[in-house]
Amino acid sequence: MNSPMEYVLRKPAEEESQKTYPVIFAMHGMGSNEQDMLSLLSGLEDHFYIFSIRGPLQQPPGFAFFTIEGFGKPHRDTFDTVIGKLTDFIDYAVDEYPIDRSRVYLLGFSQGAILAKSIGLKLGEKIRGIAALSGYIPEFVKDENSSASVKQTSLFISHGQMDPVLPFEWGLASNKYFSNLGAQVTFKEYQVAHGVSEQNYHDVREWLLDSIEKN
Repeated sequence: MNSPMEYVLRKPAEEESQKTYPVIFAMHGMGSNEQDMLSLLSGLEDHFYIFSIRGPLQQPPGFAFFTIEGFGKPHRDTFDTVIGKLTDFIDYAVDEYPIDRSRVYLLGFSQGAILAKSIGLKLGEKIRGIAALSGYIPEFVKDENSSASVKQTSLFISHGQMDPVLPFEWGLASNKYFSNLGAQVTFKEYQVAHGVSEQNYHDVREWLLDSIEKN
């Protein structure tokens, strides 16, 4: 089966025969690329298979996963198309590589965080954890997944208090939304704009490593 997405793979240097590994599917922000997320996850390939995925749309100087109709509102056609491609890619990866299907993690920044939350709601119990940095949940995703099964899902949601691109309140709203569905949410806020602070970098990595140690 051919991959439905362009990606970069990082994995343990020495794999143990017959062993399966937890996996992180990483998604970048608008105008960036798959290399950007690797810097955030550098070193974690000792513990995870890491697939850093490139958005399919040209968005100079890099790529995007979907286009925007309005503030906080993705174009539905491009959004639905890429959700389909990403879920197909997850199926492709777990079939092709020695991945522990019970320990699938999604991680994203900005557009990637929006997608991580949305795919997590769509796939429910198939996703063990979601790390969403500076994103939101589109209203149509909420409307269509109001009974999503995420009680076994852990989330790390972070947001900059001074974010001028995606308001801080949207991070608070995501925290409340997933908590109300019964998910296990860790929410962190930082005194930054639209970006990943040094403390955010350390916190999300610690959360990922703690999660696989507990499970």
